[in-house]
Amino acid sequence: MSDHVMNRRHFVKLSAGAALAGVRCRSARRRPNILFIMSDDHACQAVSCYNSRINRTPNIDRIAAEGVRFSNSFCTNAICAPGRATLLTGTYSHMNGQIDNKVTFDGNQPTFIKILQAAGYETALVGKWHLKSDPTGFDYWNILPDQGHYYTPDFIEMGVKSRRKGYVTDLTTDIALGWLDQRKGDKPFCLLLHHKAPHRNWMPAPRHYPFNRNARFPVPENFFDDYSGRSAAAREQEMEIARHMLLCNDLKIPLTPAELSTPEGQSDERIWRSSYERLTPEQRQAWDAAYQPIIDDFRSRSLKGRELALWKYQRYLEDYTATVAAVDENIGRVLDYLDTAGLRQDTLVIYTSDNGFFLGEHGWFDKRFMYEESLRTPLVIRYPRGIAPGRLCEEMALNIDLAPTFLDYAGVAIPEEIQGESLRPVLSGQPPTHWRQSFYYHYYEYPGAHMVKRHYGV
Repeated sequence: MSDHVMNRRHFVKLSAGAALAGVRCRSARRRPNILFIMSDDHACQAVSCYNSRINRTPNIDRIAAEGVRFSNSFCTNAICAPGRATLLTGTYSHMNGQIDNKVTFDGNQPTFIKILQAAGYETALVGKWHLKSDPTGFDYWNILPDQGHYYTPDFIEMGVKSRRKGYVTDLTTDIALGWLDQRKGDKPFCLLLHHKAPHRNWMPAPRHYPFNRNARFPVPENFFDDYSGRSAAAREQEMEIARHMLLCNDLKIPLTPAELSTPEGQSDERIWRSSYERLTPEQRQAWDAAYQPIIDDFRSRSLKGRELALWKYQRYLEDYTATVAAVDENIGRVLDYLDTAGLRQDTLVIYTSDNGFFLGEHGWFDKRFMYEESLRTPLVIRYPRGIAPGRLCEEMALNIDLAPTFLDYAGVAIPEEIQGESLRPVLSGQPPTHWRQSFYYHYYEYPGAHMVKRHYGV
């Protein structure tokens, strides 16, 4: 193990040296700032430039309209921590070691952010990290512990933990804008702005509840899929909206004494309390006022069977789309800042999600499975100085591709160990003749949350 670590450290030094040499050789070429915005569990089905039928995302659409939208962007392991490790390293899970959420990320290995830092970029990370080890390669970092909370969240700023009043999506953006505002500006920057939302348990911002309360979301045709003829993996999962979505924590319905008498009910209530108790008294008052009509309506109807499943689906999407709305609004804040600060032309802006998500397809929520809804991700990229606006890219893009893309635009040599391909030729409208037509997917976390069995495929 020690030899392996030493070799990788040596590789980082070599990569850094190559990066600096590459920058000096291309000093005449302007190096862009890089703003890498990522959300957590944002499905393509909930992005309007991807023809969403359930919501609007005008600011994500703005990036697409002013740049490029990828119609075939995929992750290689649809779960949080592995996706983040892959984005940092440009390598598959089995190579970077982050095969599931249980592993601690090895921060000694090469990452694109370390190479950019060595090449003279000012680097920062704000928001969700979810890799257990401390971030490396960042001049500044301010992260959420583990999954973080929607209200009054804790942040760890350069190793110091504190609690902040407010809503996590707004606060994450506030911190990022504060960092942009105070930086000296004599170096190009690379900022990773990584949101918690719209991760479970989908708690909307005060300005958004009740959000879409009167909307009737279209139900997927396969919502009542019975998995007949499918493998045991499809039948034995624990991610069905009808059977596995938590009434209290997920759907915001307080439990009755009878429901609280079961171990499952007690666990549900305990999880919910850890979130609800972070609301200030004023926020609780507003929350209770907004949700009480929903609670009263639900308790008055005694729903069962298919009617109950459909009610859960509608309730789920009300809160999911509300958390997406806050992400989109805050993306707008950052784009406006770039305009005002005169940074628009020279900043490469990327928006994506760590993985896809089921929004009722096959009756499911969550991700993990090698189904399109789970592994397909939104990916929109804007760079006014180097990318023509309003283009659609149908070439296949993977999350292993972003690391080499960032290095390519920065004028830095791409290490051979990186398994992804730079998207720069594709973004310039000149894709290589032999671009990939397939990719490798591997899910590892079993047994674990949602009990999706290990599987892989091409």
